Amino acid sequence: MYEQSVRVYWEDTDAGGVVYYANYLKFMERARSDWLTSLGVSQTRLADEQGCLLVVRQVLIDYHQPARLEDLLRVSMVLESIGAASLSIRQQIHHATRNDLLVEASVKVACIDAERFKARRLPNTLRRCLSENCLN
Repeated sequence: MYEQSVRVYWEDTDAGGVVYYANYLKFMERARSDWLTSLGVSQTRLADEQGCLLVVRQVLIDYHQPARLEDLLRVSMVLESIGAASLSIRQQIHHATRNDLLVEASVKVACIDAERFKARRLPNTLRRCLSENCLN
């Protein structure tokens, strides 16, 4: 499991001081990107050297409770499975001090060719890194 903290700022909220629903997706995207970085995976190098991009293909999201201005959140993620050309990831956002579950999502990330934008197999180096570090 990978976790990171996120503070809610004005720019994340609507007029009522509640996090705008689409911003939870931004929080989760940052966690996925930082997770890859923590594993030594550079998305820039993947594109430049391997010719592949990792893109969100599908998100199924449930909103349970709102986050508010100045809340400290904990964004977590678990790699559930690795397919030939995709990753399945479970993400949750909790209130950091109360531990209330605010949002949970199933995210499917696809590997695509950086030039043609068509599905392609995950590079073996990435598959090996994820298998060794993230799957039980």
